[in-house]
Amino acid sequence: MAIRGNLREASLADVLQLLALGQKTGSLSIAREGSFGTVRFSGGRIVHAELVNRRDGLGDRLVRIGAITADDLARVTAATQPQDDRELARAMLGQGGVDRDVLLGEYRTHVEEAVYHLFSWSLGSFTFEPEADDDPESALLSVSADSLLLEAARRVDEWTQIAKKVPSLDLIFELDGPRLAQRETPLSAIQERILPLLNGTQDLTTVIERSGLGEFAVGKAVFGLLTAGYAQRVGRSASRRQPPPESRVAEHRNLGIAFYRTGMLDEAQREFRRVLELRDADTVARFHLGLVQLRRRDWDGAFDTFLRASQSPDAPAAVLHNLAFACEQRGDLVAAAGYLDDAARRTVEVDPRSALSRAAIALRLGDLAGAESALADARSAWGARQPSASWFHAAGLAAALAGDGARAAAVLEEGITLHPHEAVLHNNLAVVQERCGSYELAARTIEHALLEDANAPHLHKNLGDYLYRAQRYDDALESFARVVRLMPSHGPDVYLKIGNVHYRRGALADAQASWEQALALDPDNAIVRANLAAMRRAMTPSEAVPVAAGAVSLVGSGT
Repeated sequence: MAIRGNLREASLADVLQLLALGQKTGSLSIAREGSFGTVRFSGGRIVHAELVNRRDGLGDRLVRIGAITADDLARVTAATQPQDDRELARAMLGQGGVDRDVLLGEYRTHVEEAVYHLFSWSLGSFTFEPEADDDPESALLSVSADSLLLEAARRVDEWTQIAKKVPSLDLIFELDGPRLAQRETPLSAIQERILPLLNGTQDLTTVIERSGLGEFAVGKAVFGLLTAGYAQRVGRSASRRQPPPESRVAEHRNLGIAFYRTGMLDEAQREFRRVLELRDADTVARFHLGLVQLRRRDWDGAFDTFLRASQSPDAPAAVLHNLAFACEQRGDLVAAAGYLDDAARRTVEVDPRSALSRAAIALRLGDLAGAESALADARSAWGARQPSASWFHAAGLAAALAGDGARAAAVLEEGITLHPHEAVLHNNLAVVQERCGSYELAARTIEHALLEDANAPHLHKNLGDYLYRAQRYDDALESFARVVRLMPSHGPDVYLKIGNVHYRRGALADAQASWEQALALDPDNAIVRANLAAMRRAMTPSEAVPVAAGAVSLVGSGT
């Protein structure tokens, strides 16, 4: 279950302690205006932390200390396309060429510095998403959250004092040479290291980057030099106040992608819109903005965004594919099919996902021949790979609509073998079996589906229907009761059959109440009206149970 909140209501320290005590495994995302970070947990211990748009990435740190050359870093990055510094570290370890102890030491420092930086945030929102541990044995480090919290708290206390003299990293400082030469107290190793960089021309951000030290270490060292009178502030970096447009575009784009990957859609949309305000022709931002709108079910917005993106001569087929999906959701199936055809013309090889989408639209248009052709194209394009569960769903539906129950069952059985946890395939197979008259077999298939998704009302409804037709009325009543508990708005057919079962058992009052509920949903239902009329004629006045109109939360139509 996801955990969400605001840092005004719960500090990051409280959140980290909660996750540590609960021995949670998953990813904690923290966002504030213009910044984004993640902390990954495994069994309550921190195994990774990352800041988006961090100036000093792990690769940069390793190059600065001479552990790897810039060319070697570029080759590893190009070959593996790492998504974060954890993947980069794993890739470098796998390819060799860097000392393992040095790499892991820098990686640990990198993670710790990220946590310390996030700890200083007092504003923003956080989201924790539980995840399966990808491979506990492959973790590059495992750190107690408590140990980092103690150090982070100490740093926050110290930084409160440091910030009085070093309030911003865009400040420029210069040494007082004569006074420094007359000092009697030795400087720290870090202070000695940064002395050549405090030359009156470089701001603290540059000092941090060139020294390879963290913000806290440099800030503390400069604070000491200022307090002793060995250095003085001479100005502020104008380039930091107004960063070049390209860096601003990249910063907002990277933040948007990070927000999108963690499901923070409002924040992602905001960042992509900012990119487009700075550079209207940014195709990456426009594409991702469309994806955000699709996930938010903003079909009109997604259609407009992808339509604009599709007007670029070099727009990839994925733009047209998503444009077709937005069209389909808006109900314009013919236009959606046309965009999918355009997408197919822009690729040399058949994309199985596009072919599957063509098949789904053809099915909705009643074009069974077109659906079968597109499904064959999709399966061929997958090659040696197995088709997705969606392909088996569509292929089974196409066969069933064509009246070939045996082929539909065979396709769905193959799909269940490859995707045993897809409840929809079990459900569809049960429907095929029921239409062939195999009610007991259909009931067993639905029972398997419920093992995968026990809270799906339609599965309980289907199981109840099969049990009802098999004259297993007590079991059917139990299934229908679960439908009502899970989704009181499922359908009048549920209440009709509940009433029928009660009537068979002689519970006339319960039967009348259930039929009254069904009739309230479907006032024109002749079967329910006939049942109620017949029962009322047969009942004495003392047996009749009046039902107040509108007194019960009722369900939608059903068959």
